[in-house]
Amino acid sequence: MKSSVLAATASTLLALAAASPTLAVEGEPYIHDPSTITLCDGKYYTFGTGAGGLISADGWTWLRGGVRPGGGAAPDVLKLGDRYLVVYGATGGGLGGGHDGRILTMWNKTLDPASPDFKYSEAIVVASSDGAEDCDAIDPALLLDPNDGRLWLSYGTYFGFIRLVELDPTTGRRREGNAAVDIAIDCEATYLMYREGWYYLLGTHGTCCSGPNSTYNIRVGRSRKITGPYLDNMGVDMLRGGGKLLVAASGRFIGPGHFGLLDLGDGVQKFSCHYEADLDRGGRSVLDIRPLLWRDGWPVAGDNFAAGTYVIQSERAGYALELAVDTVPMPHTRYRPWGSSAGGPAASPAAATAGAGTPPPPTAPEVPPAPLPLQEVAVVSKDWPTGAVEVRLGDYIVRPHQKWAITPVANGGGYLGAPYFKITIAGTERALAATAEAELVTVPSFTGAPEQLWRIDQLVDGTYRIMPKQVPDSKAEYALTAIGASTITLAKFDPQDDKARFTFRAP
Repeated sequence: MKSSVLAATASTLLALAAASPTLAVEGEPYIHDPSTITLCDGKYYTFGTGAGGLISADGWTWLRGGVRPGGGAAPDVLKLGDRYLVVYGATGGGLGGGHDGRILTMWNKTLDPASPDFKYSEAIVVASSDGAEDCDAIDPALLLDPNDGRLWLSYGTYFGFIRLVELDPTTGRRREGNAAVDIAIDCEATYLMYREGWYYLLGTHGTCCSGPNSTYNIRVGRSRKITGPYLDNMGVDMLRGGGKLLVAASGRFIGPGHFGLLDLGDGVQKFSCHYEADLDRGGRSVLDIRPLLWRDGWPVAGDNFAAGTYVIQSERAGYALELAVDTVPMPHTRYRPWGSSAGGPAASPAAATAGAGTPPPPTAPEVPPAPLPLQEVAVVSKDWPTGAVEVRLGDYIVRPHQKWAITPVANGGGYLGAPYFKITIAGTERALAATAEAELVTVPSFTGAPEQLWRIDQLVDGTYRIMPKQVPDSKAEYALTAIGASTITLAKFDPQDDKARFTFRAP
């Protein structure tokens, strides 16, 4: 069935990976073999095996309601011009006990079943298998080549080869005289994508349809040509069973499969998939959306942002986001970094010039220094202003005004694949907020206002973009931006500039 230069520091990765991956979507995300998520008239759609699909107004809360005739298995969707091309497999995959399958395409002007323009065209067969040949026509996926505008279809399962054929992007039909090309074995639920001179073939390995006992995992190979050969990072051809691991089971989520690319622009990419079993939802198959990163020319599966306490560090200068208050000195015993090890008076001149045969004067045993406790926010915040307080960037010195608690907002809505977060000084309710002047302050308490809700997107290099849901009285989209070594503001995001890139690490 169908499957659509990390800059983070080691401490960042450890902090974000401490918890198992969290489910990226809410609502009723129950689906198997999801198509690539597609935006239509302001809503997101994905379709699965069977006739139904899911709809989301924001990409975070998903509900049933998508409509796709024809039944069958593992559809895919691609917008071409002002129409949507839908492809799906009828029978095949061992369904009904055989491997005689057909791949069909059909068109629609819209994916919204409530629209007066909602009407699917008659489905046409573009590929098939007879049940005896070394291919199983199921699990289709579409790629429109950005280099030349040619349209390609991959399909197949473990029963024989994964195959590639060319379609006509104006009709959705198979090009006349186009012969299928074998490009992989030992996988199913394939997906094709292109990036920086490479074509990538993603295939789902392992077994499906056994809930928590499924072994699905997604692997990838790449080629300079759309027709292959697709080699993995070890140089093994996918026609020989190769494939570099992209994502496997983790935590309470079993059997990821059916990759679909979501390119949001500005250096943000995500991917959709399903898990064969979400153990927290009775082992049902569910939709997930996760960040997609890139390292050394290979895709890397990111993890959804996990709630926790973090240092927010600017990539521009390495300084940390902090509350603009005076640093409270830590009480300590003053030791001299020179002289005796205990910080007492330096050795006497006589001792320093004593001959080699002169024994040193007796000394008392050194008392081990006592540990110093970290400062507590309840103590150092007593003299903080009670109203709004600005923020800035500064050297990180493990102080409470530099530690931020980041948690998803219950019933706060979300965006594609993630909830909105609140960002507060850890141990307080003092919340980060955007002002009408597109500046940053902290307010005494979190109210859930749009300017206090934050979007945290991981970029393809592993760093992060941080954006308010809304700047008051503005429709413009702004991101945290370091315009100086210590000055932070809100500005339009520039994906080519480190000023608006941040990392999160454990304090």
